[in-house]
Amino acid sequence: MSDRSPSSRPAQRTEPAPHRAGFACFVGRPNAGKSTLTNALVGTKVAITSNRPQTTRHTVRGIVHRPDAQLVLVDTPGLHKPRTLLGERLNDVVRTTWAEVDVIGFCLPADQKIGPGDRFIAGELASLRRTPKVAIVTKTDLVDSKALAEQLLAVDRLGKELGIEWAEIVPVSATEGTQVGLLADLLVPLLPEGPSLYPDGDLTDEPEQVMVAELIREAALEGVRDELPHSIAVVVEEMAPREGRPADRPLLDIHANLFIERPSQKGIVIGPKGSRLKEVGTKSRRQIEALLGTPVYLDLHVKVAKDWQRDPKQLRKLGF
Repeated sequence: MSDRSPSSRPAQRTEPAPHRAGFACFVGRPNAGKSTLTNALVGTKVAITSNRPQTTRHTVRGIVHRPDAQLVLVDTPGLHKPRTLLGERLNDVVRTTWAEVDVIGFCLPADQKIGPGDRFIAGELASLRRTPKVAIVTKTDLVDSKALAEQLLAVDRLGKELGIEWAEIVPVSATEGTQVGLLADLLVPLLPEGPSLYPDGDLTDEPEQVMVAELIREAALEGVRDELPHSIAVVVEEMAPREGRPADRPLLDIHANLFIERPSQKGIVIGPKGSRLKEVGTKSRRQIEALLGTPVYLDLHVKVAKDWQRDPKQLRKLGF
């Protein structure tokens, strides 16, 4: 018989929680706040945001590092009824991404009633039986508590009508950071157990050239007339350190082309005496310098690629 008292027995070791790592993607109709939410979770800008719908054209991966997990966020274009070949290709990107992730976050803005676009997406999600789905009510800073409660109930009803069992329903405000941490806490347990997928410190796996092009496009979208947002594409033709510079004063030369679809749009983008294009250059250069941490010389040109959204050859050339 042991002479040990209960208090002298070795303490039971609790197993540490297993490390989890996996992919989550945010879906929703255009302008539902997906990119802003990605940036808020990662803690820095990895996706371009704009108050124009259909801003995102590439799936941007933002990486959230935590002691217990690595959450890789895939930001998809908004699913919509396509009117062009570009629109069809963007929808294909969304569906391919859905099939490959570990968890799907469905973003529904708090300030807009659930509409046909949301139902269309929810119907598509209902067919993905095995992937857990989290309903995220975004932009909660734009409504009062009564309207928010009504929207949460409406989202719950939508799930029941279509046979979707939401793993969670979470209200967030990405611009104010409200419940963004909680959302990460709720997504992590839905990921598979496993080691990190990306090195510590990586925030995105987007090539720098693609991110630079996106920052230029974001600056070009600001304040242009309504007919232009879909018509602008940006290609970085060259990006190289300027030769012969002293090591303590580097300069990165970036040459980029801004493509539009019709000659009549050229004047809108360039502005009177080149004022708009100059503003686009200044604004995007600041963002690019912040992203890359080096001074930049940005050379921007506006070119016409006739009806590029409908032309398979032009789409390929522009990276779609």
